[in-house]
Amino acid sequence: MEQLAYYLPGILIAYGAFSLGMMSPGPNIMSVIGTSMSVGRKSGKSLALGVATGTFCWGLLSFIGFATVLSLYASVMFAIKIFGATYLLWLAFKSFRSAASDKKLITGDLGMTGAPAAYYRRGLLIQMTNPKAALTWVAVMSLAVDASAPLWVGSVIVFGTTLISLVGHLTYAIAFSTSPMVAAYQRARRWIEAGLGTFFCFASYKLLTSKS
Repeated sequence: MEQLAYYLPGILIAYGAFSLGMMSPGPNIMSVIGTSMSVGRKSGKSLALGVATGTFCWGLLSFIGFATVLSLYASVMFAIKIFGATYLLWLAFKSFRSAASDKKLITGDLGMTGAPAAYYRRGLLIQMTNPKAALTWVAVMSLAVDASAPLWVGSVIVFGTTLISLVGHLTYAIAFSTSPMVAAYQRARRWIEAGLGTFFCFASYKLLTSKS
């Protein structure tokens, strides 16, 4: 009980930092929303499960030190940043193109078709190629795990953040597969798409010019 009382505040802070960092609008959230709206709830939920799996993988890798290795080797981190910035610009292009069109729904599956397994793989890929994920996880782990921390602390962080990711992304998938939410989006689609395009361009720029 003494260990729990000592590490619990750090664990809760780590959960909060993760929620703000990973559940804020980004490629993962927008892909889940768009897929649920344009393809359906089943595909959106499959993509959400893939994103949550990616969250677990990043958490586990950071816990065993992989994220620290990435942060130490500039060449590896630089390659990830270039890939991530290019992907963000591609999302921006698709958003602007959608905003200029007359269609009623966003093409949120990014050109994907097929069985739920295909969307699951897409969600996993989106999360695992997130260029900021490694550094985010280093910060999250540092909030709760120190040199003397027992194994269960890191395990609680990994599984807890995975649960947060799963619930959050599934909520987006379910909410945006309903008619009222789709109707509300349709009314504001062009402005939302243009805003997302601007956001993705800005994110790409910040990623390329960041010193981290």
